[in-house]
Amino acid sequence: MKFRAKLVDAACLNNFTRVSNMIAKLAKTCTLRISPDKLNFILSDKVANGGENFFSEFQMEGVSAENNAIYLELTSENLSRALKTAQNARVLKIKLTNKHFPCLTVSIELLSVSSSSRVVTHDIPVKVIPRKLWKDLQEPTVPDADVSIYLPVLKTMKSIVEKMKNISNHLIIEANLNGELNLKIETELVCVTTHFKDLGNPPLASENASQDRSSEQMAEVHIDIRKLLQFLAGQQVNPTKATCNIVKNKIVHFDLLHEDVSLQYFIPALS
Repeated sequence: MKFRAKLVDAACLNNFTRVSNMIAKLAKTCTLRISPDKLNFILSDKVANGGENFFSEFQMEGVSAENNAIYLELTSENLSRALKTAQNARVLKIKLTNKHFPCLTVSIELLSVSSSSRVVTHDIPVKVIPRKLWKDLQEPTVPDADVSIYLPVLKTMKSIVEKMKNISNHLIIEANLNGELNLKIETELVCVTTHFKDLGNPPLASENASQDRSSEQMAEVHIDIRKLLQFLAGQQVNPTKATCNIVKNKIVHFDLLHEDVSLQYFIPALS
């Protein structure tokens, strides 16, 4: 197995650091899946992607020609801590190495005051995941959404959900094809709903869903509010596009897109 990648674009390097920081906030450990055209961070059923267009150099050889991928388990905070030294870096290189044990070696070329460069290297211990366990780390297969809708400003959404969490651990998310989204909590004593209007719906998703439902009909899902808040609190990608896909009473799927970085986040419905 071999892997090496290089980042030289400042914007891409900054985005990679943000993704790493977010992963560290969401989970203690994560799995890195390396394939010829993608690099995935896997946290149970939450996936963040980056591809070869993101890196100026991306080379890998998987386990075999038939199974051309590498799965590595690492401590999220170790990678996040290593990338904290990458601010204002000229080049960042990532390589799979063996230093008496498997490592993800992160080399960061920094400019000094004298314009000469110095290299800071971090060796992050990793565990190579055997092929027989790969099936447990595949991206979930999600049925077609009943409703897909663009999300409001995530900071606003986070502020609202934080206040709702003080009242209930359960949250109802409902949306329709008129660009309307509601966040709702219900208890024996109180019912609180926040309404968002004119958010818009992704065109293709709306066309597919509109064949089976009216534009005003709501699709809803009951979820653990703490899981939604964990996602909103850790979000650092600053997406250019954020969508919410609801499969009625089954799952809610959030898709955040920023340039070549995609974050997929799945929250199952409460039974």
